[in-house]
Amino acid sequence: MEAASALDLILSADPALFAIVRLSILVTLAATALAAVVGLPLGAAVALTRFPGRAAVVVTLNGLMGLPPVVVGLCVFLLLSRSGPLGSFGLLFTPAAMVIAQAILIAPIIAALTRQTIEDLWVDYRDELTAMRLSPVDRAVTLLWDARFSLVTILLAGFGRAAAEVGAVMIVGGNIAGFTRVMTTTIALETSKGDMPLAIGLGVVLIGLILTVNAAAWSVREWAERHVG
Repeated sequence: MEAASALDLILSADPALFAIVRLSILVTLAATALAAVVGLPLGAAVALTRFPGRAAVVVTLNGLMGLPPVVVGLCVFLLLSRSGPLGSFGLLFTPAAMVIAQAILIAPIIAALTRQTIEDLWVDYRDELTAMRLSPVDRAVTLLWDARFSLVTILLAGFGRAAAEVGAVMIVGGNIAGFTRVMTTTIALETSKGDMPLAIGLGVVLIGLILTVNAAAWSVREWAERHVG
């Protein structure tokens, strides 16, 4: 009965359900874009430069891939709270705070995987790029472009990780109905309230979204191997 009710919510395009789905997708897309702006150049820079303490930076990036979401949420909460250094911007309990939390969570994942990808390419193209006397920035841009299909896969993985996150966005977003309530936080809330149809419906949509993202990542990789690699 509950499963049937959940299916009916999806098939009837229930406005409340799809408003939550829409906000979830927009927040996650914005977070992924912000994380990409930071993570892609950072990963390329670490891959192509040699400096004291580089090994520690690599280990740190790899370690931060496993950041606990609730710790990220706590840190962002402290930054954005009224007594925090960024409290004057009034971002706490807004979608913007959720974007920031998700971006912080997935930026190390994007940076670490980008570093490994670019470092592997640098081994293959080091002689050619050195002979061309390209500047460090031009080398990074060239390799990032060459690795674009792999990087798309990395970004899609980051998107999937952010979309499934609940702890951090619950802390900084407040799970406010009609404003900061996303799929994961709504599922947690509605399950605790016993409203299973909405929770199941959102769960089905979330699983479908994650599967779609993973299928897209696989398709990009397959297409690149056939037509580019």
